[in-house]
Amino acid sequence: MDKINQGGLSMNSQAQLTTIKTFAKSKLAADKTGHNFDHIQRVVKLANRLAKAQTKPVDLTVILAAAYLHDTIDDKLVASPKQAVNEVKELLTSLAFSSAQSDEIIHIITHMSYASNLNEKQVLSLEGQIVQDADWLDAIGAIGITRAIYYGGAHGEKIYDPEILPRTQLDKASYRNLADETIINHFYEKLFKLADMLNTPQARALAASRQQVMKDFVATFKAEWDAEA
Repeated sequence: MDKINQGGLSMNSQAQLTTIKTFAKSKLAADKTGHNFDHIQRVVKLANRLAKAQTKPVDLTVILAAAYLHDTIDDKLVASPKQAVNEVKELLTSLAFSSAQSDEIIHIITHMSYASNLNEKQVLSLEGQIVQDADWLDAIGAIGITRAIYYGGAHGEKIYDPEILPRTQLDKASYRNLADETIINHFYEKLFKLADMLNTPQARALAASRQQVMKDFVATFKAEWDAEA
């Protein structure tokens, strides 16, 4: 296990992560919904930053591996999530991850999404909380605005309709039903909620300015929509 307060990553871990990075890039490089490899790289950087800010020792290899792999099994991006998870398991086995590390990575990437946490908060280790925070930070702020519009456009969503109110009491199935969503309502249904759902104080500190960027954007958007600005 690579403890970040004990000298960082070993050469073996670096080699493992290089292969995982290549795998993730091959799976997501062609994505046109805001979940491409650029997103993955930002999540990895944020996860590494958050990990290094922790006072408790964490397994950095698990954190970075999960950060690279988290969207390779996402049910909104792959045809068969079960098959995708099995492929990730085979990859981790081929790279000689311990069974404990492999199980932890799989648990993180299958339980960290916003959709998976709609019905009840999923229990994650500190490693999992860090990866979740990194992913959710990349869903807010200026990048979050851009990704929301990009994703909505890719799926033909309506930009805005003041007669369509944001949905409440969403479960995973209704959340995934984009026919009932607008791009602007997505801010109310998810993005504005993420800052309060973050796990680590370091992530919450980073989220504050990003949250304000989104609020300013939506307020300005609505004023311009009504020709008031």
